[in-house]
Amino acid sequence: MLTPTDWKMVLLALAAIGALVLMITRFKVNPFISLLLASLLVGAGAVATGRLVKDAAGREVPYTLLGVAKTFSDGLGATLGGIAAIIGLGTMLGKLLAESGGAEVLAKRFAAFFGPRHIQWCIMALALAVGLTTWFAVGLILLLPILLTLTHETKQPFLLLTLPLLSCLSVMHGVMPPHPGPVVAVEMLKVDMGLVLFWGMVIGLPTAGVAGPVLARFVISRVAVVAPPVPRGAERSAPGFTPPGFGLTLFSILLPVVLMLITTVTELVLPKGNPARELWAFLGNPTTALTVAVLFASWSLGTRCGYTATQVLKFTEGCVASVGMTLLVIGGGGGFARVLRDSGVAESIGRLGEAAHLSPLLYGWLVSAFIRVATGSATVAITTASGLLVPVIALHPELGQTHKALIVVAIGCGSLFLSHLNDSGFWIVKDSLGLTVNQTLRTWTVCETIIGIAGMLFSLVVYSML
Repeated sequence: MLTPTDWKMVLLALAAIGALVLMITRFKVNPFISLLLASLLVGAGAVATGRLVKDAAGREVPYTLLGVAKTFSDGLGATLGGIAAIIGLGTMLGKLLAESGGAEVLAKRFAAFFGPRHIQWCIMALALAVGLTTWFAVGLILLLPILLTLTHETKQPFLLLTLPLLSCLSVMHGVMPPHPGPVVAVEMLKVDMGLVLFWGMVIGLPTAGVAGPVLARFVISRVAVVAPPVPRGAERSAPGFTPPGFGLTLFSILLPVVLMLITTVTELVLPKGNPARELWAFLGNPTTALTVAVLFASWSLGTRCGYTATQVLKFTEGCVASVGMTLLVIGGGGGFARVLRDSGVAESIGRLGEAAHLSPLLYGWLVSAFIRVATGSATVAITTASGLLVPVIALHPELGQTHKALIVVAIGCGSLFLSHLNDSGFWIVKDSLGLTVNQTLRTWTVCETIIGIAGMLFSLVVYSML
């Protein structure tokens, strides 16, 4: 039963999210600053209602504006403390893949394996392999020359190959660790990352199939798009440079995934206290697994290819510097979520979701999709939705790790829903592929919308069967 205070808190949350949307979209305020100001708005509202919180000694004291600022800082630190290393290491691995020419190596082998008649499956396999560790924009830039080359060589319609590529890269970015969004959700909802990897792939593949090859067959006769010319390939200038082999490249990028999945299997089949289980728990820890993978890739995709240790160091330093703002936004989202919790808003929203009789999965997807459409940021959407879902899940102690993993996948799909003009990814796709705004809306926006809906439906079906 919702109380008058609960309704006040819900309205306060809506006001804060509305202010967040306006600041980011209308007034072009930096997303981190927007999250900070929205947090202060929520906190000030809670202070005005006489909210009581517990101090370090366990005594109930009035919530203050100083307490709001401390809450935001604590949430920021806690969020980044759990995921900053994972995001940084994942970015390093993607950078080494890019600089080594590993993407081109994978492309040639996949193209030879699938042949011209199954070139769509070749594109999807490439996008899955490259997108597993690289961000969407990075993966698109890496694979664009390959996409254009294959399009001109096979004489296939451009969108027939483009949409499968976009759908797979997008799904990987939205639902698969070590990408920022899924990592945030895993940390906040306390979910086993190995299970998220497993269900992300199980749900993600059919989702990408519907939003890619199936949609492409429908679109190619309705949207006329001419493929841009093939750009000149970048020549790597390192003395004695040698591209990595196919097997070594594939092993390098799949190594962290394999370690995390093995850890999940050992936790299911081995008893607690077993030395092998404890060893794999250490090796499969996301930070450890990615550290091992980056160290191995520094050799397999770095020094072994002809780069010096100094060059490898510059690659890893430069790529981490470029994600600084993303880390700040993620931390800001964590701070916002903590303020929502401590101010009582999260509890009230949790009771609202319970009163509406929505499953946690559907509720999380709706919140994530709403914030995504409003702000254009998948990271803000998944971070805020995960924070709001914490108290909702607390009301459902019967939910197991598999249920929670499916919820993470659904939230990730919601964070991809309906990309339009307020999303930087929309403009990256438009400019990279030489599309008009209208063509981008009729292809990329539709593709992302299908990913959001299909991913939620597939997740909901499995969730309901458990």
